[in-house]
Amino acid sequence: MLSTQNATPISPLCFGCMQFGGTADEANSRAMYDACRTAGINFFDTAHLYTGGVSEEFLGAFAASERDDLYIATKAGYTGGSTASNIFTTFDISRQRLGMDMVDALYLHRWDDNTPLEETFEALATLQADGKIRHIGVSNFAAWQVMKAQAVAQKLGTKIDMFQPMYSLVKRQAEVEILPMAQAEGIAIVPYSPLGGGLLTGKYSTGAQGRLSTDERYAARYGQEWMYQTAADLAALAEEMGHAPASLAVAWAARHSGVTAPIISARNAEQLAPSLAALKISLSDKDYARIAALSPTPAPATDRLEEA
Repeated sequence: MLSTQNATPISPLCFGCMQFGGTADEANSRAMYDACRTAGINFFDTAHLYTGGVSEEFLGAFAASERDDLYIATKAGYTGGSTASNIFTTFDISRQRLGMDMVDALYLHRWDDNTPLEETFEALATLQADGKIRHIGVSNFAAWQVMKAQAVAQKLGTKIDMFQPMYSLVKRQAEVEILPMAQAEGIAIVPYSPLGGGLLTGKYSTGAQGRLSTDERYAARYGQEWMYQTAADLAALAEEMGHAPASLAVAWAARHSGVTAPIISARNAEQLAPSLAALKISLSDKDYARIAALSPTPAPATDRLEEA
């Protein structure tokens, strides 16, 4: 089980600091950090890339007085590739921004076809041996890429501890190979976007604006008609159950046995509150199945579907 430096288990939700210094100014960022700590969250995620480094700077400042009580993760390699040089250079900058000699986890932000895995993981193993990182993570990999990287890591005497895929009620492909692989290999899954880019909050059915209406990538990612129907059906079920749709969406993602801690985020504390409320929801098997039935279950990973 992953834990903070003082051996406290990580919280069942992780807060993603992607908006710190972007859509969330310093005051709103601080308010969200404080709301998370009040709710018992001790797991915070950022990246070298986020908001030109301000995200790491804000998180480092907020966390400074209670560093040992927290689990801090950042990422490298989204730009510049996963070469040893790029990892060492950008991670040193990240540590300076955070004001931390060590972070609990360093993720490879995405797969790099152009750099040998041996070079990448030798760099990560070096950082680990030097006490600059505790755990190694990967993000946005396919399941086969994780296993290929894990084989290299193990030859170097280390391992991949964490994996950050996309997962929500309208993005369930992780159920096919990623989640079973992680459970079999003992890899912690920390999925992002449990709200489907905001779709599962129900706000778009009322004409509200957000990333799905302003960002072409998110519009394409969540633009299918059935996804909007799932969001509408979830909102109706949430009303019946007495919860906000966002609370139910986060609680559903967290309920899967292969998920360690979904990443929640927001622009301000008011917007964050429904996601934090998921901490108080304990879904029964029946309710979990009712929610799952609102979206298509992906086919299993086999070429004999008629026998599955």
